[in-house]
Amino acid sequence: MALLDDKQIQDNLAELDGWKLEGRMIVRVFEFEDFVGSINFVDSLVAPAEEMNHHPDLAISWNKVTVAVTNHAEGGLTEKDFELARRIQKPA
Repeated sequence: MALLDDKQIQDNLAELDGWKLEGRMIVRVFEFEDFVGSINFVDSLVAPAEEMNHHPDLAISWNKVTVAVTNHAEGGLTEKDFELARRIQKPA
């Protein structure tokens, strides 16, 4: 899968709420009422990640889940990364 150029990355980011570019990843922090909400959210990521065979990096801190998406095999961002972000998008 081809790496996206800077314009393609910015165009894709413009379609997503709350996601930002950090190096070669797109990242978003999701906030919940408590730890259980965070874990339930992480559980909801399993189906889209498995369907796409594309898995985000996750960090859980009580009521926050940081989701980072990149294509490790390609060494940067591809269309697949943005498709995964769209599938796990949660209203802010």
